Amino acid sequence: MGVRLSEDEAWERVAAAHTGIVTTLRRDGRPVPLPVWFVVIDRMIYLSTPSKSKKVARIRHDDRASFLVESGSKWVELAAVILQVRVAEVTDQALRTSVRTAMDEKYAAFGMPRSEVPSATTRHYAAPTILRLEPVESPLSWDNARIRLTPTNAAHQDDSKEVSP
Repeated sequence: MGVRLSEDEAWERVAAAHTGIVTTLRRDGRPVPLPVWFVVIDRMIYLSTPSKSKKVARIRHDDRASFLVESGSKWVELAAVILQVRVAEVTDQALRTSVRTAMDEKYAAFGMPRSEVPSATTRHYAAPTILRLEPVESPLSWDNARIRLTPTNAAHQDDSKEVSP
């Protein structure tokens, strides 16, 4: 078995991840990677962002982006899924509602009570833009846990040592 994940396994990893990194492009082509909370619905990635954010301005100029989820703190645990995507604003009200509901459910235990959020922050996040990240090719993925270590290497693995790629 190779280190690559099947497409189904890759999407399972993406859907189960807590935080993703979306990378958009500045007008000069420089990448801007940002952590985001997101949900997956029918193999599409959705996120919510303030309507006046630079992220929204960048995707209006150039809809190309990438999306990454990763896990593992040691080399032998490292797993990742990278998707090349096109980003579009979601205007369908029913879909916007579904995305907001899914986001609220996924991140219910991680937010703050609305009563504790300053009013300026509440206003900044009011009426957000919902973005859909649509993959344009199959995911690039790997899971180093699938690498079969030789018995000698496996016997020397412990929490105090790291393995370099």
